[in-house]
Amino acid sequence: KAGAFTDAKKDKPGRFRMAEGGVIFLDEIGDTSAAMQVKLLRVIQEKEYEPLGASQSAKADVRIISATNRNLDLMIQKAAFRKDLFYRISVISITIPPLRERREDIPLLVDYCIGVLNKRQKKQIRGIDDDAMTCLMTHDYPGNVRELENIIERAFVLCNKGYIQKKHLPETLYRGNGDFVLNNGSGSMKNVEAAFILNALARNQWDRGKTACELGMHRTTLYRKMLSLGIDNEKQSPEIEKMRE
Repeated sequence: KAGAFTDAKKDKPGRFRMAEGGVIFLDEIGDTSAAMQVKLLRVIQEKEYEPLGASQSAKADVRIISATNRNLDLMIQKAAFRKDLFYRISVISITIPPLRERREDIPLLVDYCIGVLNKRQKKQIRGIDDDAMTCLMTHDYPGNVRELENIIERAFVLCNKGYIQKKHLPETLYRGNGDFVLNNGSGSMKNVEAAFILNALARNQWDRGKTACELGMHRTTLYRKMLSLGIDNEKQSPEIEKMRE
């Protein structure tokens, strides 16, 4: 409302008012303060909120979608997140695995980022070469998808035309890659992922539990990937064997 704070010279609709009758997305809800959690609970439970500077409450007719990378169950145990708010926002929960557990998505995400950046920066980058993609496929991404986005944006600054190359990526991505990743120059994404898993299995004497732990994925995820790539104990598919020649 006008006069609610310095320089507030006219009314301006808030987020919930702008989303009236639609959907509002609340990102990083696990980082909200205790005071904000109380306000959100009121919006969800009572269907009303108090606009800044207003003397009366306003009704809220919105559908809320929220997201977080925090462990809300653990935060509830530590009294850092309200249990009642958690139950209100978790009517339907969808868990998205970290990027290191779904490496097959990396090429799609890279293509998407390149398309967005081409439009934004008015460039004509055609894609990414095999060596650079190998580096991206074998990285663990502690920063998840946002880290991948930042890597591609950095490469865009350094690459003026043609294809993004390994030299355009941070050095930490290609220092100490696996023993036999793409030694034959093959750019197959299936080969890249297979080589990455084979390296980890070899380091752990083919102990699948230890390998899954090192790779930061569930054991069932590792089993599924091994099956799809034709890796069965120490017997690899002919395609994978060629990578070690």
